[in-house]
Amino acid sequence: MKVGFIRCMQTEDFCPGSVDFKTVAKKEGSFTGVEEDIKIVGFINCGGCPGKKAVLRAREMVKRGADTICFTTCITKGTPIGFACPFAKKMMDTVAKDLGENIRILDYSHEAK
Repeated sequence: MKVGFIRCMQTEDFCPGSVDFKTVAKKEGSFTGVEEDIKIVGFINCGGCPGKKAVLRAREMVKRGADTICFTTCITKGTPIGFACPFAKKMMDTVAKDLGENIRILDYSHEAK
């Protein structure tokens, strides 16, 4: 699996993504049950509200080899601030439609803490 992460721009000021990287290494969260090696292709923010740049950023990660786009837990579950992105579903649906069914979309990275 080659995964590109899209994270919340608002959260990146205080979250370095450490739990996301540990989750991949331990094959936990959305990566539970993945038997193949996992390579991180990219780790980028959504571009800010309302997440319109997510499509272009996901496309670029696919160009660089990603077969999976993971929307991090900060977007979909609001971790660590307790406020999920109000644009998460629209952003994920738009990215999925744009990239097509050959690219897997994950709707969170790790369990909310």
